[in-house]
Amino acid sequence: MSQHLLAIGTVKGLFLAHSPDRRSWQLTEPKFLMNAVYAVAVDPRNQRLLVSATSEHWGPSVFSSDDLGRTWQEPTGGSLSFPAEAGAALERVWQLTPSPSEPGVVWAGSQPSALWRSEDGGAHFSLVHSLWEHPHRPLWGAGYGGQAIHTVLPHPTDPARLLVAMSTGGVYRTEDGGRSWEPSNAGVKAYFLPDPWPEFGQCVHKVARDSGDPDRLYLQNHHGVYRSDDDGRTWNSIADTLPTDFGFTMLAHPGRGGVAYNWPITADAERMPPGRACRVYRTEDAGRTWSPLTAGLPQEQYFDVVLRDAMCADDAEPAGVYFGTRNGEVYASADEGDSWSLVAGHLPSVLCVRAAVVEEA
Repeated sequence: MSQHLLAIGTVKGLFLAHSPDRRSWQLTEPKFLMNAVYAVAVDPRNQRLLVSATSEHWGPSVFSSDDLGRTWQEPTGGSLSFPAEAGAALERVWQLTPSPSEPGVVWAGSQPSALWRSEDGGAHFSLVHSLWEHPHRPLWGAGYGGQAIHTVLPHPTDPARLLVAMSTGGVYRTEDGGRSWEPSNAGVKAYFLPDPWPEFGQCVHKVARDSGDPDRLYLQNHHGVYRSDDDGRTWNSIADTLPTDFGFTMLAHPGRGGVAYNWPITADAERMPPGRACRVYRTEDAGRTWSPLTAGLPQEQYFDVVLRDAMCADDAEPAGVYFGTRNGEVYASADEGDSWSLVAGHLPSVLCVRAAVVEEA
């Protein structure tokens, strides 16, 4: 039987919400209690759930479930750790991304900024040495939330092509399966640096790939919203019709090319929504114009924000869109953002959300 699954990662654990129709939701008790859950993935190939959970006592690890979250496994010794010669310790895993073109392959992005590859469905990960040993790495800085690779975008059909983004450092791309990496930040501004147009060093917050054109990308920067039509080689601003160019989220519609979602924040020094209203912005023309989506969302005296991985979409028809906030609210739309309803409130601060249609026994 098909069910809608919404995974909600918070600073105090993982909550799973189930719904037969995306109108009413049943929330589980938290898993990984008192662990900060920074990343969740639902692998569409086998419905495996992957979770990055960070314990203040035991540190970070990646856990997997093959029964939609009823039970969880962790390999003896953990899923990933830096080799001794790297001279680094894993602080947390920020991103988990199954490869759409390579069975069994899962990518992970971590803090400190490193890329990891698993070939056994996310049970064990190996450090991608070519990016870790890149000559730019000693110059990558730390954003407000730390130094981390938070975006990993495999190409949907070509396993040799992969894009990562980090804060700070910017966007890096490989076209040879990870043997070599090049910065890809032309046109992205870093206003906080002496040279505002550097080769690398940008504080990128999130990148999303268009579902209709895999070479089209959308980027939310630390002040700046951009689109690339050449797989990240060059970028152009698409912020003109947004109320502000600051924010953390960027989400591409899973099945409609040219459609993307953004959750603007007033500024880096004023982390509240513009006009004190909760508004998701949607473009249906690849960023040329943006329109606010407000039905069902609070529009007065609203001070919350949405973090970079706390917005997602499912693969239903029409697509569902979801977001969670720092104050522990989770909203859902079953009509691609036209209207919204509250899934849960009073949760711990939401770090990430992921949604999928699953088959339950």
